Amino acid sequence: MSPASHRAPPTLGHPGLLSLLLLLLYLSKAHGECNIPPDIPNAKPELNGVTSFPVDTTVTYKCNEGFVKMPGKSDSLVCLQTNKWSKLSEFCNRTCDVPPLLRFASLKKQFSKQNYFPVGSVVQYECRPGYKRDPSLPAKLTCLQNVVWSNASEFCKRKSCPTPPELLHGHVDIATDILLGSVITYTCNEGYRLLGAEDSHCIFMDKNVVWSPPPPECTEILCQEPPKIVNGEIQGNQDSYKYGSSVTYTCDKNLSLIGEKSIHCTVKDEQGEWSSPPPQCKDVRCENPIVPNGQKKSPSKPPYRYQDTLIFDCNPGFILVGNSTIQCGSDNKWTPGIPLCKGITTVAPTTVKKLTTTNAPATEAPPTQQVNPTNAPTTKEQSLTEQANATSSPTTEVPPTMQQANAT
Repeated sequence: MSPASHRAPPTLGHPGLLSLLLLLLYLSKAHGECNIPPDIPNAKPELNGVTSFPVDTTVTYKCNEGFVKMPGKSDSLVCLQTNKWSKLSEFCNRTCDVPPLLRFASLKKQFSKQNYFPVGSVVQYECRPGYKRDPSLPAKLTCLQNVVWSNASEFCKRKSCPTPPELLHGHVDIATDILLGSVITYTCNEGYRLLGAEDSHCIFMDKNVVWSPPPPECTEILCQEPPKIVNGEIQGNQDSYKYGSSVTYTCDKNLSLIGEKSIHCTVKDEQGEWSSPPPQCKDVRCENPIVPNGQKKSPSKPPYRYQDTLIFDCNPGFILVGNSTIQCGSDNKWTPGIPLCKGITTVAPTTVKKLTTTNAPATEAPPTQQVNPTNAPTTKEQSLTEQANATSSPTTEVPPTMQQANAT
């Protein structure tokens, strides 16, 4: 090969190549990129991991916690053809939270959709339905320097329901008051049933505060007709039997009334009910009781009918075993059973043996006057004692010859 075919590669010093490099550099500069987005007070850019920012790239910022975007201000910047970011002014600021919800008032419409409340902001409220304005208190709140809302006074008061009407045959219990939200309770007198709701609430309805549901009524509780009985009749029949009404039963001649003579209308589970079952009319006859060695003290004579009573006593020398009083029961038997009279068992007296003595000197029993020197009459007890002593302590007779010896 000839030397001419082996040309050296162009160098940077070649005029044409240098122009090409300058052109490429210019084009690169014309279509370059911006640096990292600038810092904005109280906000951070949302880069999502992007590190390259070509021309026309848009970066959006987000306010830090505790700050809110100012209405009407931009939160984004753009990489310009000059490879510089567009200007972005501070757009995040501290703000109070959304104004509090109040039980008695709501935010006026112009504040209800706002979310930016810088220090010094003032919001106004209006009373909720069922409340009325208290003109002596301000109906507004202010965002304070510590970024909290001022305390809300109760500038709207509850409206009052009408005074509840009296409940016939019952009464109304007002626990607290009759203002909006309060509750009243109804109860009926004994013998009456509540027809309707047991309580009413004061609510807002049709631009007014009213009681709902409306007051109930108290209706009278009645018993069914009293049951009839066989061989008897009812006294005191009525067209209807309300609470407390009573009827009395009687039996035909020579028949006994078993059970309650009178029954009355009572209430159980809000229903009328008679106080007890009706009585029965029965021919009750108890036998004539015989108690050997005893006798009847009561004046009753046979035939003995229901609830007739007898009293017994025993003859002398006999003792009563059982109840002295018995009554004729509905089963034709005496209650409790007929008593008995049993004989009294006697104990034989003990005998006192005589004592005998020998060679005992004769002693004379002292005269009665010496025993009772005051001549007071002796009692029965003393007399018995003396008799016992006389039988238990016999005297010993002394022969005459011994008496003479003793005299000498």
